[in-house]
Amino acid sequence: MSSELSVKIRNITVGGGAPVSVQSMTNVSSRDEDALIRQIEELQEAGCQIVRISIPDEESAETLAKVRKRTEMPLVADIHFDHRLAIKAVNAGADKIRINPGNIGSDEKVREVVRAAKDAGIPIRVGVNSGSLEKNILERFGGVTAEGLCESAVRNLERLEDMGFDDLVVSLKSSDVAMNYEATRLVSMRTPHPIHIGVTEAGTLRRGIMKSAVGIGALLMAGIGDTMRVSLTADPVREVRLAQDILEAAGLREKAYDLVSCPTCGRTEIDLVSLAEEVDGALAGMSLRPGIKIAVMGCVVNGPGEARSADYGVAGGKGKGVIFSRGEILRTVPEKDIVAELVRAIREGESGK
Repeated sequence: MSSELSVKIRNITVGGGAPVSVQSMTNVSSRDEDALIRQIEELQEAGCQIVRISIPDEESAETLAKVRKRTEMPLVADIHFDHRLAIKAVNAGADKIRINPGNIGSDEKVREVVRAAKDAGIPIRVGVNSGSLEKNILERFGGVTAEGLCESAVRNLERLEDMGFDDLVVSLKSSDVAMNYEATRLVSMRTPHPIHIGVTEAGTLRRGIMKSAVGIGALLMAGIGDTMRVSLTADPVREVRLAQDILEAAGLREKAYDLVSCPTCGRTEIDLVSLAEEVDGALAGMSLRPGIKIAVMGCVVNGPGEARSADYGVAGGKGKGVIFSRGEILRTVPEKDIVAELVRAIREGESGK
């Protein structure tokens, strides 16, 4: 269920039935042109489709203009508090700006931002999070709640709509996964605008992966979300890779390959953990048919049967492994040759397809 309306962020369509796009945010200095370009290129290589850059001061806005001339990556300017920086970012060539109208100030200041975006033909993302709710909403709902987040988002969307601007994206983010889900679910029922999803301040790599997979995955499985950003206290490239993993797991992006491996048990007589990792690494370096399924099983007796749906696979034994395809055993090989022989079987089997 994609949002009814859509926006265009440079060459990327968000909403209106378009595939869910992947975003990330730079974490180098927004005043360092070369560092920004390097990181944008790294993100692009990892599969990022839209990059957001914080614009905290005039120097950052000036740098954005220079970066714009050196990349075709869709760029979003992240603005807080100062409406003049939003206007400068628009003039610098931003493809979208992200604001919280509540902290931009008076209607006149917000109207100036809207006018600049409208003249440039770019969308605005209305971003609301649990740390910036309006005082009257906090009082009305007795603190930060999903209902309050939704109310704030809808109020701010309507504020911009009343100014004659409809090229909008909305996001509601909380570090509380359950609240994040419920707030986004509620707003999805109250607006046709595209929805940007994510779990804000998800945390360190381990905790952030868990919270993002649950929080974003649940929304995607419910048919909610048009574009997404995974937030990790880590290299932004990890955000992009995890985002793609989540989309694959939700069935919204075709897998480069599907690797299945058993959790091991008392019958396992091979170092299956290391073997699975080694196979995964070998597959990552191969050009494979999209969606091909590879199995790494720990039991020679049951492995081929249990992984019958796999295109290719290996079942480990004591000092050896059985290479199979679609449940049919191809050959038995020494343990040290398992990965090489599996790769050979894949190449031989795929060469005629």
